[in-house]
Amino acid sequence: MANLITLARTVLAFLVVAMLHVRTTSVYLGAIVLTLVLIWMDALDGYVARRRQEASTFGAVADILGDRVVEMTYWILFAVFGWVPVWVAILVSARGIVVDGLRAIALQRGFTAFGTTSMMATRLGRVLVASRTSRAAYGIGKALAFSLVILLFTPGVLAPSGGVLHTATYAIVYGTVLLCLIRGAPVVLEARRLI
Repeated sequence: MANLITLARTVLAFLVVAMLHVRTTSVYLGAIVLTLVLIWMDALDGYVARRRQEASTFGAVADILGDRVVEMTYWILFAVFGWVPVWVAILVSARGIVVDGLRAIALQRGFTAFGTTSMMATRLGRVLVASRTSRAAYGIGKALAFSLVILLFTPGVLAPSGGVLHTATYAIVYGTVLLCLIRGAPVVLEARRLI
């Protein structure tokens, strides 16, 4: 069941891409709602896996892959549309590829990204990467960033450059990118012992 939720949120991300090509207020507002649902589904799949005792290495890897597909899809689309700078999409994508590559090496050595067999050896690494607080903060950051960017460019929404909505949106976008990098740094630092 948890893996089906992961697959569904990945498909929903592609549906949002299609919706954002239909430039009407109602479709954009629907895309915002769907975005919030699919970010919420990221927490739901882990909860379902634990509750139904379906947690597995495959499920954990599938969850991370689903996260990357969703993140990269949004950031790349936003960059293509000119809604965020291209460097945002490049930076988040590169971070994801590097971190997931290092996690693949760790997995070969019997370590997982999260849980009791986590590759994170230090307390700081576990707090920044694997804690529920850190994961929730990043999820909330993505939900706000993605939703606000869509809202900012929703037809009929008047959000002048430098206005409150514009300023708040980009503050959250850049804060979320910074959090993404902060959460990736311990993986890179702690993976040195595995290479």
